[in-house]
Amino acid sequence: MDVKIEESWKEQLKDEFEKDYFIKLTGFVRDEYRTKKTFPPAKLIFNAFEHTPFDKVKVVILGQDPYHNDGQAHGLCFSVPEGIQAPPSLVNIFKEINRDLGIPVPRSGDLTRWANQGVLLLNATLTVEAHKAGSHQRKGWEEFTDAAIRKLAENREGLVFILWGSYAQKKASFIDPTKHLILKSVHPSPLSAHNGFFGNNHFSETNKYLQSKGVEPIQW
Repeated sequence: MDVKIEESWKEQLKDEFEKDYFIKLTGFVRDEYRTKKTFPPAKLIFNAFEHTPFDKVKVVILGQDPYHNDGQAHGLCFSVPEGIQAPPSLVNIFKEINRDLGIPVPRSGDLTRWANQGVLLLNATLTVEAHKAGSHQRKGWEEFTDAAIRKLAENREGLVFILWGSYAQKKASFIDPTKHLILKSVHPSPLSAHNGFFGNNHFSETNKYLQSKGVEPIQW
């Protein structure tokens, strides 16, 4: 089966494409796009991989699900396309960057510029039915995205894994903290941001670590 995914990732994940779970997942996703309104647009399902090839990854930020309202999801976690209002979690991310680094809050919620600098903006589930949060969970996507995280954790060194909220933090179990920096806090959602997201300094900590490895920091 031919999966249209960036070449370096295709090479890293080639074994996954032959597994039963992925073949079933592909059938399920094709049916959803054919019969229901589904996000992101099909050509952007693997957008995170497209912008951040395997060897260019410096930082991994993990989300859970794509946005499920019209026009928001474009295959990068927490990000929305140019011209779409930033959702509450993203507003809080920008507030923390402003507090941590003094960078003004941007007008655009499009984080493609982060992805192009080596920030892999990966949701655990890569598709969702319109207006039905979590509707494509436990269909196989989590197994696939876990495989991507494992490949990075095992085959690269000196990466920063940013894990916000209990769901993302479970992924720390297969990341070696002696090889990588793992940063954890509560989720930036308005429900939890005041309980430890604001003040976590994850953006300055990330850049300090990258610079300590001789790697260009991220222009947040």
